[in-house]
Amino acid sequence: MTNNAPEGFKEFEGNVGFVELTGLLMVKRVEGDAYLGLRIEDKHCNIAGICHGGMLMTFADMQLGVGALALSGLRKFIPTIQMSCDFVSPAQKGAWLQGRTQLVKQTRGLLFATCLLTADDKTVFSGSGIMKIPSDKGRYSDAAL
Repeated sequence: MTNNAPEGFKEFEGNVGFVELTGLLMVKRVEGDAYLGLRIEDKHCNIAGICHGGMLMTFADMQLGVGALALSGLRKFIPTIQMSCDFVSPAQKGAWLQGRTQLVKQTRGLLFATCLLTADDKTVFSGSGIMKIPSDKGRYSDAAL
């Protein structure tokens, strides 16, 4: 299946390791924000032919982190320490999956964020997460820049 990403999306620089296994993630950067995107393929689907919940959670975890980095202006790897999710509607094979993050609060050591995922502009998932801001000795990441 071809990617056919909407205008403005480019290949995500973080397509390495585990993330590479999920398929080609795309990113769009607009005014200090970052949106991830992915074309849902067979390998993302469960036996019912819809995007597997685990795939949606993986994508949401990435969206929360990349979006929170972009919105906060941080340049550090920020591990997720808590995440909750709600599956709102099925995401069909072939649909364009896209995420958006809202930064709720930033403290000295934590980022609190929410995200929505849409499949062809229909909300399919909502989630929230808390990411740890490591000390200055933490790994740096250009993933959301």
